[in-house]
Amino acid sequence: MKHARPLPNYLLQRYHGWKATSFAENRSWYRKLADEGQRPRAMVISCCDSRVHVTSIFGADSGEFFIHRNIANLVPPYEPDGDHHGTSAAVEYAVTVLKVSHLLVLGHSQCGGVKGCLDMCKGDAPELEVKESFVGRWMDILKPKYDKVADLPDNVAQERALEKEAVLTSLDNLMSFPFVEERVASGELGLHGLWTDIGEGGLQVYDPARGEFLAV
Repeated sequence: MKHARPLPNYLLQRYHGWKATSFAENRSWYRKLADEGQRPRAMVISCCDSRVHVTSIFGADSGEFFIHRNIANLVPPYEPDGDHHGTSAAVEYAVTVLKVSHLLVLGHSQCGGVKGCLDMCKGDAPELEVKESFVGRWMDILKPKYDKVADLPDNVAQERALEKEAVLTSLDNLMSFPFVEERVASGELGLHGLWTDIGEGGLQVYDPARGEFLAV
């Protein structure tokens, strides 16, 4: 592959530092993971945003979380049409093969994908409206929720509300997957909606009884 290039030096240095410290100190654990396979108790669906560091937030070690990341932590509805569905495939594997006990959808503040969706709904992002925009067509999943936030007083309030609607949209769409619905109904799988404030380090969890996100 002629277009591939060597890693930049700073990444090589960080790798060698990890190998000499964290890996060396936990060599038996990594060997156990390699020999016995993964048995994560939870799957986390989070945003691609580089500021969202799932393992750090929960202090997780290697092998604890099955993690899938995409733009705006969205799950599409169940559509077995034969096309490529990376998120749906990850959910299927986690639920039917790994049999995770918990599935967390983690949204966050200042989400660029959600802001793009909001701009698109207001007619301020023509570049996302074109058929060829992968981001725009992905954010079509969230567009129907714009009506729920349109009357809020300003852009910031609308963005924060739509970020949380993205989490709820994903939870609703997860229940359209038959294998998810079956395990939720049997009590074998718990769905959890979360939102984190990047600047404050805060975490909120959706409370279905109250219909709102509450700080933990």
